[in-house]
Amino acid sequence: MSSSSTTDHEARDKRVAAASGKYSGSLWAWIIKIALLGVLDAIAVYGVMTAIAHGSTMMAIGIGAIAVIITLIYLPPNRMLPGKYLTPGIVFMLIFSVGVMAYTIYVGFTNYGDGHNGSRSDAIAAIQRSNQERVPNAPVYDSAVAEKDGILALIVIDPETKKVQAGTSEKALESVAGAELTSLGKIKTLPGYRILPFSEVSQRSDEISSLQIPVSEDSSAEFIRTTTGSQAFKFTSTMTYDKKTDTMTDKKGTVYKDNGHGNFVSASGKALEPGWKVTVGFENFKKALTDHDVRGPFLRVTAWTFIFAVLSVLTTFALGLALALLFNDTSMKGQKVYRILMLLPYAFPGFLSALVWSGMFNQEFGFINQVLLGGAAIPWLTDPWVAKAAVLIVNLWLGFPYMFIVSTGALQSIPSDILEASRIDGAGTWKTFTKIKLPLLMVPLAPLLISSFAFNFNNFTLIYMLTLGGPRFTDTSLDVGATDILISMVYKVAFSGAGRDYGLASAFSVIIFIIVGVISWLGFRQTKALEEVN
Repeated sequence: MSSSSTTDHEARDKRVAAASGKYSGSLWAWIIKIALLGVLDAIAVYGVMTAIAHGSTMMAIGIGAIAVIITLIYLPPNRMLPGKYLTPGIVFMLIFSVGVMAYTIYVGFTNYGDGHNGSRSDAIAAIQRSNQERVPNAPVYDSAVAEKDGILALIVIDPETKKVQAGTSEKALESVAGAELTSLGKIKTLPGYRILPFSEVSQRSDEISSLQIPVSEDSSAEFIRTTTGSQAFKFTSTMTYDKKTDTMTDKKGTVYKDNGHGNFVSASGKALEPGWKVTVGFENFKKALTDHDVRGPFLRVTAWTFIFAVLSVLTTFALGLALALLFNDTSMKGQKVYRILMLLPYAFPGFLSALVWSGMFNQEFGFINQVLLGGAAIPWLTDPWVAKAAVLIVNLWLGFPYMFIVSTGALQSIPSDILEASRIDGAGTWKTFTKIKLPLLMVPLAPLLISSFAFNFNNFTLIYMLTLGGPRFTDTSLDVGATDILISMVYKVAFSGAGRDYGLASAFSVIIFIIVGVISWLGFRQTKALEEVN
C-alpha cells in the first residue's frame, strides 16, 4: 500500500473521530438544555398554580408567558441567537426593576397599610375574632394544649359525643383517632402531637390564652378557647356578618356598612378594625399635596432635599476638583502618597462613618465640641439649622474622594498640547482653568454630576445613620424631622410611627421617581451642548 493511500485513510479516520466527538458534545449539550428548560417549566407551572390559588390571575399569566417565551427562544438549536443573550437580562430587568416599580405604583393607588393589610374575608374573620363573649351555660370541654409541627394546637373531648377533636388557630376542630386517655378521662397522648406539660403551659400562658380554635369550617363566629389548658369553653362572636346585605351587626343591633374605603362603618361614623385593602384612586396623592398635616412637612422636606442634593454635589465636586488640580502636579514630592490619603474616607463604609460622626457631634461628650472646640456646647444634632450643616459636612467628607478620583482621571485625559498652546498664547492659570480645563472636564464629568445628584437625592444611609432625620417637626403627627429627605420620609411613613401607611409611602415614591426622572432628563439634554466642546 502506498504512503499516499495510508495518509488518506488516517485523515479520514481523524475526520470521523472529530465528527463523532462533535456530535457527542452536541448531544450532551442538547440533553442538558432540555433538562434545564424542563426544570424551568416545572417551576413555572408551580408558580402559575400558586398564583391561581391566591387569585392572582395577572401574575399567573405573566409567569406562564415568560416561561413560554424563554422555551421558544432556547429550544430551537440555531435560531434567535441574539435573543438567547438578551433574554436573561431582560427577564431580570422585568422582575427586579420594572416589576418592583409597577407594584409600587399599584400600591400608591390603594389604602394598603396598618389596619388594611388583607382581604375583605380576612377582615370579617378578624373582626369576629376580636369581638367575642363566652356562650352562657355551654358545656365544659376537657382539653389539653399540644404542639404539632411547631404550631400550638388544642385537643378537646366533645362533651356530647365524647369524640376527641383537635384544631389550631388556622384549622377548625376535626375528629382525630388514636388518642390515649388517662383513668380520669383526660387526654394523655395523641399520635402526631406533643402534649405540653403543666410547667410549659404555665410559661406560655399568654400565648395559650390568645389561642382561638374555630368550631367548624362553616362557622367563623364560634370558637373554643382555654386559659388553664385543662378545660376549654365555647365562645361566640358578638359581631354577625350578613352576606346578603354585606353588613356587620353587633349584639346591640348597630349596623356597620361598607364605606367603600375598606372599612365597616356605622351611621354614627364608628369604624370597625381591621379593614381591608381596596383601590382608592388618587387619594394618596391628593393627601400628599393637600392634607395640611402631610403637605406642610412634605413641602419642607422636598425643599431641603433639593438643597441638600445640590449643595452636596457642588461642595464635593469643588473640593474634589481642587485637590485633583493640586495633586496633578508631577513635580510634587510624595504625590502618590497624598492621593492615597485622599481616598481613605472612600474606603470606609458610609453607614459606619455616619455612625462615627454622629458620636463625634454629640453635644456633651463629642470629640468636636470637647476637643476641637474646647468644651463648646454646639447643638450639632438637635438644632434644625446646625443639624443640616452637620449633614452637609459629613457628606462632604464622604463624597469628595469620589469627585477627586473622577476629576484626576479627567484632568489626565486633557491633551498636553492644548495646555501648552494656551501658555504660549499668554493665558494665565485662572484663564486656562476657566476657558480650557473646566469646559473639557465637564464633557466627561457632567453625566457623573447628574448621577451624583440623583444619588444624594436618595441618600438614605447618611440621613438615617447620622440624625435619624431629626430634630423632629412639632407641628405634624408624622414622624418627620428637619434633616429628613424624601426617601427617609418615605421610609418613616411606611415602616415607623404609630400607623404604617404603605399606600401613602408608595405615592411619595412615585412622586420622587417623577422628580428625579425629570431633572435627570433635563440634565442629560443640557449635556448634549457640551459635546460641541470636543
